[in-house]
Amino acid sequence: MATQTQIVNRLKRARGQLDALIEQLESGDGNCREVLTQFAAVNSAMKRASYLAVATIMSQCAQEAVGSRDEAHSRTAHKESFVAGDRVTMEELEQLFLRLT
Repeated sequence: MATQTQIVNRLKRARGQLDALIEQLESGDGNCREVLTQFAAVNSAMKRASYLAVATIMSQCAQEAVGSRDEAHSRTAHKESFVAGDRVTMEELEQLFLRLT
């Protein structure tokens, strides 16, 4: 499973690419090829970051929905959580996932 650091790093990389794209557009210095390439890079970076984040968060939420009887495992999982715990049923989780598509 991805770590919070991996996901945040991907988002920061995407932000850097978006900042570069904005600079190109504001300055008017980018040619068509450069601007379109940067748009594609931003799009790809966001997709990669979001897929990784969604998979990680969905996994975490599914584990919380099922529940863990092992107290030590629960403490470890809580420390490694990417998002704050929120009681969600498997049905709610399915509906949330379907909204993403």
